[in-house]
Amino acid sequence: MKNFIITVILALFTHAFYAQNAFDKFDGQDDVTSVIVNKKMFDIMSKVKVDASDKETQQYMNLIKKLDNLKVFTTKNPKIEADMKLSADKYIKTASLEELMRINDSGKNVKIYVKSGATDTKIKELFMFIDGAKNEDTVLLSLTGNFDLNEISVLTDKMQLPGGADLKKASKTKK
Repeated sequence: MKNFIITVILALFTHAFYAQNAFDKFDGQDDVTSVIVNKKMFDIMSKVKVDASDKETQQYMNLIKKLDNLKVFTTKNPKIEADMKLSADKYIKTASLEELMRINDSGKNVKIYVKSGATDTKIKELFMFIDGAKNEDTVLLSLTGNFDLNEISVLTDKMQLPGGADLKKASKTKK
């Protein structure tokens, strides 16, 4: 029984860090643009003085206090795109993510998944994979924290994230 408990604890412990390591191989690769923002940076950003009368900026500041990590990787390299797709598919299967929406538009495939929190709109992780069409970037995005899906449009506007328009659609569909 003791061995079983230790095995379960180790399995859960390693699973919690899989998301952080599953895509790190793309960081620093040639032909990959990466943006990685960690909890410390979100904490620093949340302490910036802003105009209290600007409601949208206040919403943005409240949201970034709830975020832990943001990882965005983009590429147009066909070999790396294939590796990103395999990594994304594997991660989707192992991370207990729920499909939020899927879009296929002129060869561009967008898949958005979430790991739900305490309520339907509370999110622990938002994962997006855009399989770029001809001459379009392939994008892999992972956002973790404890935030409300309805707040995402504020984030995509302020940070100008790739796939932001698709994330806005997702936040409108799951209410």
